[in-house]
Amino acid sequence: MQYRNDLPILGYGCMRFTKDSKGKLDYAKAEKEILRAYELGIDYFDTAYLYNGSEELLGEVFEKNHMRDKVKIAAKLPQYMVRDRKGLDKYLDEELRRLRTDHIDYYFMHHMTDHAQLQKLMDMGFPEWVEEKKSQGKIGHIGFSYHGTTPTFLKILNAYPWEITIVQYNYMDETTQAGRTGVEAAAAKGIPVVIMEPLRGGKLVDLLPQKAKDMISSDPHGWSAAEWAFRWLWDQKAVTCVLSGMNSIDMIEENCRIASNVTPGTFGENEFAVIGKIKDAISETMKIGCTACGYCMPCPAGIDIPGYFRCYNHLYSEKKQSAHWEFIQTIALHHDSSLFGACLNCGKCEKHCPQNIEIRKELAIADRKLRSFPYNVAIPMAKRIMIGKKPQ
Repeated sequence: MQYRNDLPILGYGCMRFTKDSKGKLDYAKAEKEILRAYELGIDYFDTAYLYNGSEELLGEVFEKNHMRDKVKIAAKLPQYMVRDRKGLDKYLDEELRRLRTDHIDYYFMHHMTDHAQLQKLMDMGFPEWVEEKKSQGKIGHIGFSYHGTTPTFLKILNAYPWEITIVQYNYMDETTQAGRTGVEAAAAKGIPVVIMEPLRGGKLVDLLPQKAKDMISSDPHGWSAAEWAFRWLWDQKAVTCVLSGMNSIDMIEENCRIASNVTPGTFGENEFAVIGKIKDAISETMKIGCTACGYCMPCPAGIDIPGYFRCYNHLYSEKKQSAHWEFIQTIALHHDSSLFGACLNCGKCEKHCPQNIEIRKELAIADRKLRSFPYNVAIPMAKRIMIGKKPQ
């Protein structure tokens, strides 16, 4: 495994561990994957307070396998839920308990989108709190994870002596979010830049339009869609570590293979031309820029918002029949999932969306497309038959 700024260039994103048939995290499977990743050189594991069950799972696996002192843990405090300095203590201490450790190597203020969030922290005595926790050995390095515009990222970046940052960045987000400008600005300050959503929640692999898939499969490089995305990132010296939400041994081994033989600055005119054509093919079909991060969830009305947008985009990236079938199976016939008709119009989802999607407006459009005739007739009948519940 290659390293940059004392971190492996491939990190383990711990938001998407596999769940069992009962919807609980599959500890046994996750443990095998974590151990295999560590064997191949991945010693940076990224989790967060709101990643349901993730911190507890990591804590148990690391303790059971006597790994804590061999790995680096990155965790995130939900700064948007904090009202005072006691709240900072509360969440840190709870995360330490969940992780079964006395320190967190890299601690991030989670989901920063506006400078006002940092100002609120500063008013609570954030700098003094950080120094106190560092002196107690509870925090190693302090950072922030970011979703928002480039100008705001730069403002937050320069307003405090951060030691690391996490940003959403991939070839489709080169000029959005923090963007290349933000990534390079952080690197210029000597701050390690960790990348999340390198595949935009899998869209740069599984939901590529057929035109892009054909282009990739016929290219003489022989790289997969994921490999193109990873190599584009690792080609940039400003990128320190790329997080991947790996949930299979095959995926771990493949990603580690790619990470073992990349060199920054090797992309040439031909490689950038291929990326440009892939981006053009995606832009032709993409309707909603949802990455399925889940920050909009849970919906108070029980609507599977990321699921809706996934199926809606699928209408334009694959065959429509396939998209409708996916919607019926994964949403319409799911007992605990409500359809758009149940929306309370509360707007909570939009407040937490990193992509700033007008969720209520776009959901209404997606719902009309996904439940167009004859599906709007068939779905209520099927749901009553299958689970005895009428969709809203």
